[in-house]
Amino acid sequence: MEERQNQEFSPIGVIHSPYERRGQAPRQGRGREEICQVEVFGEFEEGLKDIEGFSHVILIYWFHKSKGYSLSVIPSWDAKPHGLFATRSPDRPNPLGLSVVELVAREGNILRVKGLDAIDGTPLLDIKPYVPQIDEQDNVRVGWLKDRLRRG
Repeated sequence: MEERQNQEFSPIGVIHSPYERRGQAPRQGRGREEICQVEVFGEFEEGLKDIEGFSHVILIYWFHKSKGYSLSVIPSWDAKPHGLFATRSPDRPNPLGLSVVELVAREGNILRVKGLDAIDGTPLLDIKPYVPQIDEQDNVRVGWLKDRLRRG
């Protein structure tokens, strides 16, 4: 077990997707059918043991093409400004992305996934299993997005 004493992060892998630029990636990946590859670096492959038993995983990644941020943004979902932390903008003080994706297959150190919105070459920081009994919440409010989301 490796212990960390500092606040720096190092990628554990890299995301390979069909999206070469920010403008090509979907706003959110949910419902997308493209198969993306999540390459976990060899030294972390052992950590994937038993991952294939989960239908979905949570990917945490670094928005490496982020170019600064503003605390007030006009998101693509609306025409008026909102506070940065009330949006899902990739331009943030700590530009972290998070996606719940469907795990289609594992082939050694490669995970094939659906539902990802990251661009090709995005550094992967962590993977966690998605567990509905832990991750789903009741009585959820969606703030200013209330009338902008499709009903599921």
